[in-house]
Amino acid sequence: MTAGRIRFWAQPVAVLLIVGGVLAWVFGGELTATEKSTLNATSLLTALRDHLAMTVVVTAIVVVVAVPAGIVATRPWARFLAPVFLAVANVGQAAPALGVLVLWFLITGASGGLWVAALPLAFYSLLPVLRNTIVGIQQVDPSLVDAGRGIGMSASGVLWRVEFPLATPLILAGLRTSLVLAVGTATFGLFVNAGGFGLLIDTGYKLSLTKVLVTGSALAAGLALLVDWAGAVIEQRFGPKGVV
Repeated sequence: MTAGRIRFWAQPVAVLLIVGGVLAWVFGGELTATEKSTLNATSLLTALRDHLAMTVVVTAIVVVVAVPAGIVATRPWARFLAPVFLAVANVGQAAPALGVLVLWFLITGASGGLWVAALPLAFYSLLPVLRNTIVGIQQVDPSLVDAGRGIGMSASGVLWRVEFPLATPLILAGLRTSLVLAVGTATFGLFVNAGGFGLLIDTGYKLSLTKVLVTGSALAAGLALLVDWAGAVIEQRFGPKGVV
């Protein structure tokens, strides 16, 4: 096994060992009645499902909004929009995620749930993909664009066959960052009745249940690290071969 392959697999193996160790410590000892009502297979799987659902929906919204917006902002007729889009995305990134989430909850007057959490968290996670899409397309060598046009490609043909493929590594790097942001901020979903591992963390803290608090924290951190690793896999799998 090469050193590169060892480094590649080190992160998921370390996560499994740490999370497995925490769960072994938690379930290897006696649990109180309150801990048993929280730390059971049903509760943990429900928290995992809710956390993953928020992450997937947030990521989907980010991709659907940020990539097209980034592409539009690099077109000659719309380049004036690039600083506007980036300024809006910067506001989302700079504002506290919890504040954005609660403010959206109050404005909508909804009872909570997945979509109430996903929309503001997507706004918070938007910047990396938007910025990297714009930068990735802008950094394409103009001579390659001219060459494409010179052999008869249309503007859209140059975009999808030259510019976008060369920008893909940067776009995927931004997506990887957004994925981690989505997992981390999804812990705030509990404040709008969206569930997730944040519910375990909040319960453990408020009731001084150390095992519940540690379990929620370890699972949230472990999921973030696994998602980061999955992002690296996506970068290797879907990035153009031979492009660094």
